[in-house]
Amino acid sequence: MPGFESLTPAMLAWIVVVMALAGFMQGALGLGFPTVATPLITLVTDMRTAIVLVLLPCLATVIVNLVRGGPLRPVVAQFGLLPVGMLVGAAAGTRLFVAFPEFPYPLLLAGMIFVYLALDWLKLDRWPVMERHAVVFAAVAGFIAGLSEGTANVAAPPLIVFLLGVGAAPTLVVQALNLCFLTGKTTQFVTLATAGGVPWLQWVMTLPLAVIAAVGAWGGIRVRSRIAAETYRRWLKRALFAMALLLIAQTLI
Repeated sequence: MPGFESLTPAMLAWIVVVMALAGFMQGALGLGFPTVATPLITLVTDMRTAIVLVLLPCLATVIVNLVRGGPLRPVVAQFGLLPVGMLVGAAAGTRLFVAFPEFPYPLLLAGMIFVYLALDWLKLDRWPVMERHAVVFAAVAGFIAGLSEGTANVAAPPLIVFLLGVGAAPTLVVQALNLCFLTGKTTQFVTLATAGGVPWLQWVMTLPLAVIAAVGAWGGIRVRSRIAAETYRRWLKRALFAMALLLIAQTLI
């Protein structure tokens, strides 16, 4: 992987703006940081470098969301197997990415998003069987999200499909998403730091970006606190559509 010394001042300025914007979105919606940041940063660098630049700032926004989002006990009680499944999936997905980095994983994820949005348009987005067997489906959704995190650097779509499918309240959605993101990003970081060939100095160099992203997330949370539940759900579905377009653009780039 090329070193960060290849980044020009103009590139760094662009990355700073992207970090602030993606952090704000993560705070406002409870998700979206890697989906926004990764393709925009790949405009000025390669995919592998972009993932390294995004990882610790994304973790910072996740921690801000968890601290400001309320108690975690209800989330763990209902969706405790989501992060467990994601832990396994993220480890497998990251190793898959290291072995086959050129495979168009984002296209697979974009296709899945469009299928879900088509079902939503047909009013088939709520599945009673998923609600009756939420524990089993939580583990499956977590594993798929982990695979997506490790390969396409995006975990949110499978989690959103599951959480909206079981009718979770917005506060539970945000906390469940960020609990999973914490698990997935931590696993991804440990795997890349130990088996991905990324020097520790490069991780340290991303810490100022993490501060910028965290400040953006803090501002986004203040906006989210004023959003009605139904409005939040509509925003989530629109965010999914935007994610699919960004994933396609990321692959083309």
